[in-house]
Amino acid sequence: MLERRLTWLAGGILLWGAAVFVKLVSLQVFEHARYADLARSRQELGIEVPAPRGAIFDRTGQPLAMSVAARTIIVNPLKINIESASDLLSRVLHLDRAQLYARMKSAVANQRGYLVVKRRVEQDEWERVQSQPVDYIDVQNESRRHYPNGALAAHVLGSVDSEEKGNYGIEKFLDADLRGVPGTARLLTDVKRRGIESSIVKEAKPGAALTLTIDARVQHVAERELAAAVLAHEATSGSAVVMNPNTGDIIALASYPTFNPNEPPKPDEPAGLRMNHAIEAPFEPGSVFKVITLSAALETTKLTPDSIIDCGHGSISLPGRVIHEAHGGYGAIPMAMVLAKSSNVGAIRVGMQVGEQNMFDYVRKFGFGQKTGIPLPYESRGRLRPLNIWGTTSLASVSMGQEISVTTVQLAQAASLVANGGLLVKPRLVLKRGNQPVPLEKPARAINAETAVTMRAMMEGVVLVGTGSKARLAGYTSGGKTGSAQIFDFATKHYTHSYNGSFMGFAPVGNPAIVIVVTLNGTHGTSGFGGAAAAPVFQAIASEALRVLDVPKDLPEEEKPRARTLLAKNPPVDAPPIDSGSGRPNILEDGDGEEQAATAPYPLSPGPKAPDFRGMSMRAVLSAASAKGLAIQPDGSGLARYQEPAPGAPLRQGDRIRVVFAR
Repeated sequence: MLERRLTWLAGGILLWGAAVFVKLVSLQVFEHARYADLARSRQELGIEVPAPRGAIFDRTGQPLAMSVAARTIIVNPLKINIESASDLLSRVLHLDRAQLYARMKSAVANQRGYLVVKRRVEQDEWERVQSQPVDYIDVQNESRRHYPNGALAAHVLGSVDSEEKGNYGIEKFLDADLRGVPGTARLLTDVKRRGIESSIVKEAKPGAALTLTIDARVQHVAERELAAAVLAHEATSGSAVVMNPNTGDIIALASYPTFNPNEPPKPDEPAGLRMNHAIEAPFEPGSVFKVITLSAALETTKLTPDSIIDCGHGSISLPGRVIHEAHGGYGAIPMAMVLAKSSNVGAIRVGMQVGEQNMFDYVRKFGFGQKTGIPLPYESRGRLRPLNIWGTTSLASVSMGQEISVTTVQLAQAASLVANGGLLVKPRLVLKRGNQPVPLEKPARAINAETAVTMRAMMEGVVLVGTGSKARLAGYTSGGKTGSAQIFDFATKHYTHSYNGSFMGFAPVGNPAIVIVVTLNGTHGTSGFGGAAAAPVFQAIASEALRVLDVPKDLPEEEKPRARTLLAKNPPVDAPPIDSGSGRPNILEDGDGEEQAATAPYPLSPGPKAPDFRGMSMRAVLSAASAKGLAIQPDGSGLARYQEPAPGAPLRQGDRIRVVFAR
């Protein structure tokens, strides 16, 4: 009996041992992988390692945006008292206690043992965390976007959100290039889910660095001068673009008001603070658009700068409306003076000879009504109505810069077309991606080179003897065009007495190195016209930009550009026209409001008069000048088309006569 019991006991033990053995074999052999993974899941955490965002530099290598080391605070909600932890961490890290508690409670409910409390904490916050007598706070090293120059080029650079994803500017437009590819790390934890050691499973791939065409020095000047002008003239906003007319490189792009990209948007932030007015805010250009009108005339009609245009003494009757210039107006004057004096009636007369189809075609050739393709988000194409819906007087309106809207960067592209000899270049903002240069896109010819040279000469006349006298530069020749377009109120269907004051210009005239366009939106009174408000900003930016870019001077140090007697005696103030047509208010529509001096800014002593060289070859001009003992500064080739001082103007001893030649 005893032996039988022992046998059963031995058999039971044997079966139990066999069962244990089978279970061990099952655990160690057949189910080893599953239980090993389960153990790892309880001891290890897989953590995404963010890729460092690519740095952004200006054209000289100065950093504009970079990623700096930062710490992220994390906890395991499953191993802590979330009540007390919420109290402590919200106080130390300046977080909303209720929101933090709700996040922790949600993590516990979903059995999540990893919670980011706050990402990219400041150094003082990290020091406060370290001083706390608790052991459940862990830290993860990450990166934080930093803009070392504060608000400089804010509208170009843009900013990033809390996840370091671009939300404005080039940070948004080229976010895919800048973000890189995140990696993965494995964190081994103890029983309290505290980190013991970590290992990299997959390396993060940093984003590509970008080198922009922006020059931080010129950008600083552009922003400074633009802000000062907006505040001085009580404008609502403003923008400025500095561009290399030959390559399309954007040297500076400023927009006001501005912001600091290091700071996230605030709930009470003013509307439009982060809007890039240079590319997002189209406006009626006004008189600057006469450059396009006259360029089209030079190519599609027999008009020349010397062609006489009947300006109707400041009045022209159109179907359903009458345009009156605010000043006394002009009679018959050369087309060059239509531009210099910014005669709206004269521009309308020229536009009528160009015709609707040609005008529309040349507006398109100059890049209007279409995006420039600058690599920034939210670019506007402006507004150019299809030709088939133009009204009876649309040709007249477009000829003087109405019934069309443009952006500042579009005007810079158009001015570059004149400055570079007739080629439409695409604005370029990125110089290099990583170490790879961004190739230039081949420009398209829009107007003949001869037309561009002639327009440059006439635009120089605007500065020397016309509405742009405040854009004169010391040591450099310059050309440009002013504009003062009244702002249309769509609610009342009337033009207001607020203006978009603009100036677009270039320097030096013979071989332009830079184009600058300045626009002030919402100015008031004659002091807010383009010649008075925007031209001085051009002068300040151009003077500094030419020095920074080391552009050789083309005038002697002691010589200052002087306005001579190209104009009639005692010319009236150039200002917007008055439209007394039916259905429209009797208001000022367009113009530049710049006092135009008929004589030099200082007294001229009696002496010889400047000969008339126009129409002569360069050899003939030099020969005639030599015979009279006069000094000539030739510019271009072909026949003399323009000279300064003008024919008949008094000359001082040592004066040089600048003669522009074109074929």
